[in-house]
Amino acid sequence: MGGRSRFGRVLAVTLTAAAVVTAPAAADTDGARAVIRYTEHGIPHIWAKSFDGLGYGYGYAAAKDNLCELANGYLTVDAKRSKYLGPGGDGNSALSEADSNLASDVHFQRINDSGVVERLLGQPRAEVKEIVGGYVDGYNKWLTEHGTADPACRGADWVRPITELDVYRHLYAVTAISGQGQLANGLVDAKPSGGSLPVDAAARIGDALTSEDTIGSNGIAVGRDGTAAGRGSVLLGNPHFPWQGGRRFWQAQLTIPGRFNVSGGSLLGMPLVQIGHTRDAAWTHTFATTRTFGLYEVKLAEGDPLSYVVDGKPEKMTAHQVSVEVKQPDGSLTTDTRTLYSTRYGPVITDVDGVSLPWTTTSAYALRDANATNLRGLNTWFSLNQARDVDDVSAALKSTLGVPWVNTIATDRRGRALYSDVQVVPHVTDELADRCSTPLGRELFQAAHVSILDGSKGTCAWGADADAVEPGLLGPARLPHQIREDYELNANDSPWLSNASAPLTGYPWIIGDTGTARSPRTREALIATEENLGGFTTESMKQLLFGDRSRLAVLIADAVAELCGTGPACDTLAAWDHTFRLDSRGALLFQRFAMRLGPGLGWKVPFDPADPLPTPNTLDTQNPLVRKALDDAVAELTAAGIPLDATLGEHQSVTRNGKRIPVHGGPGQLGILNAMSPVWDPKAGNVEIVHGSSFIQVVGLAGKACPDTSTLMTYSQSTDPTSPHFADQTELFSRGEWVRGRFCEGDILRSPALKVVPLR
Repeated sequence: MGGRSRFGRVLAVTLTAAAVVTAPAAADTDGARAVIRYTEHGIPHIWAKSFDGLGYGYGYAAAKDNLCELANGYLTVDAKRSKYLGPGGDGNSALSEADSNLASDVHFQRINDSGVVERLLGQPRAEVKEIVGGYVDGYNKWLTEHGTADPACRGADWVRPITELDVYRHLYAVTAISGQGQLANGLVDAKPSGGSLPVDAAARIGDALTSEDTIGSNGIAVGRDGTAAGRGSVLLGNPHFPWQGGRRFWQAQLTIPGRFNVSGGSLLGMPLVQIGHTRDAAWTHTFATTRTFGLYEVKLAEGDPLSYVVDGKPEKMTAHQVSVEVKQPDGSLTTDTRTLYSTRYGPVITDVDGVSLPWTTTSAYALRDANATNLRGLNTWFSLNQARDVDDVSAALKSTLGVPWVNTIATDRRGRALYSDVQVVPHVTDELADRCSTPLGRELFQAAHVSILDGSKGTCAWGADADAVEPGLLGPARLPHQIREDYELNANDSPWLSNASAPLTGYPWIIGDTGTARSPRTREALIATEENLGGFTTESMKQLLFGDRSRLAVLIADAVAELCGTGPACDTLAAWDHTFRLDSRGALLFQRFAMRLGPGLGWKVPFDPADPLPTPNTLDTQNPLVRKALDDAVAELTAAGIPLDATLGEHQSVTRNGKRIPVHGGPGQLGILNAMSPVWDPKAGNVEIVHGSSFIQVVGLAGKACPDTSTLMTYSQSTDPTSPHFADQTELFSRGEWVRGRFCEGDILRSPALKVVPLR
C-alpha cells in the first residue's frame, strides 16, 4: 500500500481529538480482512467485520508470538513427534502426560485412527467454525510470509502449514487432558501381563491424583455488597499454569463492532477468550476437584483374556493396530506397531500414575473419559465471550455443558457474584458408587473421588439426566451453583466454602467433599476476602494478591521461631512478616522448612466444620520431625552459601536472555495466593518457575464506565526469545506493576505504543 492510507489519516485525526473512533471501519475500505492494533507489551486488539476475520487476525498474531509452541502442539496431535524428534523426549506434557515422544504418538494416533474428532465436528456452532477457519488462514499467512526467528524451531522440517482438523485435534487434546491425556502412559502399553494389584493401590493412586504440587488457580468474585462504593463488582482471575511449554496463556481482544467485544487470555491455540471480560461481565476459571474420568473392572471370559463378560454374556474386546513412524539414530525411519484393545466402556488401561492395574487371566480395567465426546467447550466460550451478566454466564455453562475440568467464577455490572461448578462430570451418583464399586473402587472413591465400577453388570453403566446434553453426564441441576451479592471464590478446593457464610452442600461425592479442612490457600483466600469485604476496589484486589502473605506462616511461623530458641535462624523467623515479597527476610528459610513438613504432623487444635476458617491451628511443635525439618532447612541454606536472613528476591528468580529477574510469591501449599512452584538449585536457590501465576486479571465493573481492568502476563506474551515481548511483562511482575487494560476505543487509540497492522 503506497503512501499514507485513509486509515492512517483518520487514525491521526482521531488520536489528536482523543474521541471515540470509527477508524477500523475506514480500514475496511482498504480491503482489510482484519485489523490488529497493538498496545503496550504487544497486546493485540483484533478488529474485524466477521468471525472469519477475527480468527484470521487471531491466528496471525498468535503465530507471530508463539509459532514454535503452536507448531509443537500440532506436531504432537498429528502423532509425528517420533518421526521428527526421535522416540525419547518428554512427549509434550502440555497435551498429555505421556512420558516419551513414542508414547505420545501412540496415544494420539489411537485417537486419530478412531475418527472421534471428525465425528464431533458437528458440535461447534457455525460462528465458531468461521473463527477456526480464519485462524488457520491467519496462522498459515504468518508462517508463509515470515517463518520464525525463534531458535527453538528455526528451519525445522516439522513446522508446516496447518488445517482446521489440526486445530480441532489440538483443542480436543486440551479438553481431554484431565482424563485420557493424564492417563496416556497406562493406555499405550496395555497388554495382558499378569501380576497382582498392589496392596496399597488406592492410597498410592489417591496420593498421585491429589498431590498438592499441581497447577491450580484462584478466582475471587466480589459483588456490590463487598465493594467500597456499594455498587458494581470486582473480579480477580489468577490461574496458576506452566511458565514453559504449550499450556501457556496468550492475551488478546476480539471485536466485531456492535456484535462481539471481549478481552482476556486463552490457552495457546484457542481462538476465543477463556478467561476475560466483556463490557458488562467478567469471569475466570479454577481447576475443579471433580474427576472427569472413571474406571471399570471387567471380568474376563474363561480362557480368553481378550473377551469380557457383561450380564453373563461374553463380548469381544475391540482390537486396533496402531502404527507410528520412529526416527532412528542414523536418521532412518522404522515403524512401531502395537495392538491396543477397547471395551464398551473405553480403552483398556494397565497403569494409573505409575500404579499397576494388572490385566490378568480373570480381570482387566477400562477407562471411561467423560470428555471423550466433548468439543462443546468451543460453544461455551463463544457464549461467554458475549455475556452481559452472570445470568448469561450461567446460561452458557448450562446449555452447552462444555467446560471440561474447571469451575467458573464471575461478576457483572449489576453487582452480582457467581460460583458455578457446571462442567463435565461423570454421572456417578453416590447410589451408583455404593451399589457398583469394586473393593478397590470403594477405597479410591473415598480417597480421590475416582470410581471403579463393576463392568460385569449392565446396570452399573453411568446414568443419564434429562437436562444433560448427552447420557453419562450429570445434568446442571445436580451441580453446585450460587449467585450472591457479597462474594464467591474458589482456590481449587471443593465447592463447599465458595462463600463462608453460605456453604454449598448436597452435591454428589464425585464432585468433592463437604465439612472438611480447607487448604491453606483456600483459607487465605477466604480470610483475605472477608478482611477486605465492604472495601474492595480494583486497587485493593491487586494489593491482596501481591501482598504475598502465607497463611501457613501466619499459623505456625511464630511457634517455630519459639521452638528454635536463639540464633540467626530463630531471629530471622521471629522478625519475619510472613510474606513472600522480594524484600522479605525469612521467606526462603520458611519455604525450605515448610516443604519438608508434609501433611501428617498434626495440629493441637483440630478442624472444626462449624469454625472452618481458623481451624485447624497450633502446630504440634513437640513432634521431633518439626525440629528436624527446621535443622535440615538451615543446613541446606548454609550448604548453598545463602544467608539465613537473605531476602527472597536475592535467591528466587528466573533468567531470560541472560538477565536475572527476581520473582515474588511462593508455593501455593504454603497458603500464598500468588502461587509459584520454583525449581530449587542447591547451589543458587530457586532459579526457575515450573508453574504459578500466569495470566492475571483484575476487572472492576460499575455504572456505565468502561471496565476498570488491570492485567499481567507474568511470563510475557511471546515464547520467542528474539521478541521484545519475551520477558517485558515478567519484569513488570517482578516490580509488582500491572498493565493497564485498554478495552474501549478511546483507550486503545490513546495507547502510546499503538501500532496498527491491517491484514488482507
